[in-house]
Amino acid sequence: MFPLDRRQFSPSAARNRDPILAVLQRALPTTGLVLELGSGTGEHTVHFARHLPALRWQPSEADPAALASITDWVAHAALPNVLPPLCFDLAATPWPVAAADAVVAINVLHYSPWPTTPALFAGAAEVLPAGGVVVCYGPYRRGGAHTAPSNADFDEWLCSIDARFAVRDLEAVEGEALRCGFVLEEVVDMPANNLSLVFRRGGGREAGA
Repeated sequence: MFPLDRRQFSPSAARNRDPILAVLQRALPTTGLVLELGSGTGEHTVHFARHLPALRWQPSEADPAALASITDWVAHAALPNVLPPLCFDLAATPWPVAAADAVVAINVLHYSPWPTTPALFAGAAEVLPAGGVVVCYGPYRRGGAHTAPSNADFDEWLCSIDARFAVRDLEAVEGEALRCGFVLEEVVDMPANNLSLVFRRGGGREAGA
């Protein structure tokens, strides 16, 4: 049935998927559509969708080369609550999803130029209802400093790949979120010196509108 298996495997995805799932299980709504930005290999997509069957999952990627892996992960899992992946740059407007109930971005902000951060929250404000949730996972600086030496090393490595990439300041991310009407509701310590940031949208488009 699958003559060519194009699935990619990420050791870090296998390590962090369950701790992230624990955050999503309490932060996401019980039903609705979750837009995942930067779905990467697609491993997270099927893992979360399998354990959150009442939610529909919309994977997406800016890199067209990643779509093959996501598509095959989705096909192999054969889950009824996962939609075909979308390819779009989240900095481009409008997003191809008119409405969602939550947005999840795992390891997106530090692997992107800084303008991606304000674009993410601006886009989320257009598609989420009042009370909608944005969950961002990854390493962050706090108070202008790295939280661990390994994060400082990782930051240098990111810069060596692309000078526009960097471990972001949590306070700067929170500022962009606030500007778009999102309040930082929870900061969750995660393994390997990462954090999960849970933002909730205030007033605006009513749920179901």
